[in-house]
Amino acid sequence: MTRTFSGVKPTGHLTLGNYLGAVRQWVEMDQHRSDALFCVVDLHALTVDHDPARVLRLSRQAATLLLASGLDPEVCTVFVQSHVGEHTRLAYLMECTASDGEMRRMIQYKEKATREQARGGSVRLSLLTYPALMAADILAYQTDAVPVGDDQAQHVELTRDLAVRFNQRYGHTFTVPRAVLPPVASRVMDLQDPTSKMGKSHAATAGIVYLLDEPEVIRKKVMRAVTDSGSEVAYDPEGRPGVANLLDILAACTGERPEELAGQYNSYGALKKEIADAVVELLRPLRIRHAELCADPGYVDGVLRKGAERARRLARPTVDAAYAAVGLMPAL
Repeated sequence: MTRTFSGVKPTGHLTLGNYLGAVRQWVEMDQHRSDALFCVVDLHALTVDHDPARVLRLSRQAATLLLASGLDPEVCTVFVQSHVGEHTRLAYLMECTASDGEMRRMIQYKEKATREQARGGSVRLSLLTYPALMAADILAYQTDAVPVGDDQAQHVELTRDLAVRFNQRYGHTFTVPRAVLPPVASRVMDLQDPTSKMGKSHAATAGIVYLLDEPEVIRKKVMRAVTDSGSEVAYDPEGRPGVANLLDILAACTGERPEELAGQYNSYGALKKEIADAVVELLRPLRIRHAELCADPGYVDGVLRKGAERARRLARPTVDAAYAAVGLMPAL
C-alpha cells in the first residue's frame, strides 16, 4: 500500500478553499486508498508574528474540523506536528541539504516577506527555512503522495529535489514523493478578490467562506461575490476570473464541469443563489459533527495521542537512518 501525507496550518479558521482544495479529497479518497497520515502542522504557524493562545486554539479547532469532515482515526492517522519530534530532527538535515537560493525562490516566502516588510516588521529566519521543515514532514514517513492545493505544489517539488539530492549524496534513504492535485477547485479564490486565493489568514474576511460560518453568513458572502463586466455567465478563468471562480466552486460542490454549468444560468443572481444553497448544504453535516466533537474533547485528545504515537513509530526508523547516513553517531 502506498503512503499519503498532508497537513493543514493553524494560522486561521479553515475555509471553503481548504475543504474543496484538500480536505474533501483526503476524506473521500486518500484515507481509503492508502496508508494516510494527516497532520495539524502547528510549527509552521510560528514563522510569522503570532498570538500563542490563538495558535493553540486554532490547532485544536483544525484537528476537530478534520475529524468532523470525515477523517476516520480507525482508517487513517490524525496528529499534531509538534507532538512528533522526528519532524524537527529531520528538518535540520533538510536545511543542510537545501541551498539558500532554493529557499529564497519559494513564492510564499517572497509574498509573506514582502507583506511583513511593508508593515514594518522583521522577517523571521524560519519563514525562509520552513520549506525544509515541510520537506521533513513529508519525507519522514516515506511518503508516496502528497495531496495539496496548487499553491503548495512548489513546496512538494522542492521536497522531491531534496530527497533525490540526499539519496545521491548519502545513499538511498527517502521515497521521492509526488504532489496530487484535486480535479477541480484546486485553488478556490477570494470572493471579493478573485485574483487571490481564499486564504485563512487574510485580514479582509468578506470574501472568505469559513467552514464554521452560519448559513446566512455564507449566503450573504456568496451573494456579494465580485463578478466581471458583462452579464453573460461564461467560464473564462483568464478573462473573467470572478465568474470562473464561482463556477469552479459550484462544480466542486455538484461534481459537474464548470464549462457545462456556465450554460445553465442566464444571470449572475441565479448562479450565486445556486452556489449559496450548494455550499450551505455541503457544509451542514460538517458543522453538526463539529459541534458534537466539541462536546466530547476527551475523544479528540485520544485520537491525537494515538495518532502521534503511531506517527512516531513510523518516522523514527527513517530519521535514524538519515542521521546515520550523514555520519552522525547513534545515541548511546
